Amino acid sequence: MKVIETGFDGLYELEPKVFGDQRGYFFESYRRELYQELGIQEDFVQDNESFSVKGTLRGLHYQQTPHAQAKLVRVVKGKVLDIALDIRKDSPTFGKHHTVLLEAERHNMFLVPAGFAHGFVALEDSVFFYKCSNYYNKESEGGILWNDPALNIDWGIENPIVSEKDQVLPTFASYKENPAF
Repeated sequence: MKVIETGFDGLYELEPKVFGDQRGYFFESYRRELYQELGIQEDFVQDNESFSVKGTLRGLHYQQTPHAQAKLVRVVKGKVLDIALDIRKDSPTFGKHHTVLLEAERHNMFLVPAGFAHGFVALEDSVFFYKCSNYYNKESEGGILWNDPALNIDWGIENPIVSEKDQVLPTFASYKENPAF
């Protein structure tokens, strides 16, 4: 497993070893002991999968403590631009974001620790899979407006398909007034 540093504490892009031949390919997408050897101590308890048509934007979402979640995300089919926004008020990278292009063909993954708001845009019809370190809790969900000009996030797309809920999330300035982390 190749670990790619992002400059954000706990935020990593991961590239597994893929074994392929004329029959196809094989790789371990998750092996607890290997992750622990890499210093990743998350205990994943829930798997989720979503399908998004090209142009769909989901995010920026997070779960508040005590239901905060780390996520290990990857694309099973297609390609997405994945965004993690640091919302940990005491972090040196607070308010900054990191972008990773997740591609099914590369099998790369993105480890997003608790304390980050997360979102993605489907650049192709895509199946998105992720492991979570805590169970989803509706009362603990939060979000930040995906197109807040203060964040200056380049989603790489014009006129995305965005849910009504995501169109009215609070701005980052509102989040800073009462941070969850």
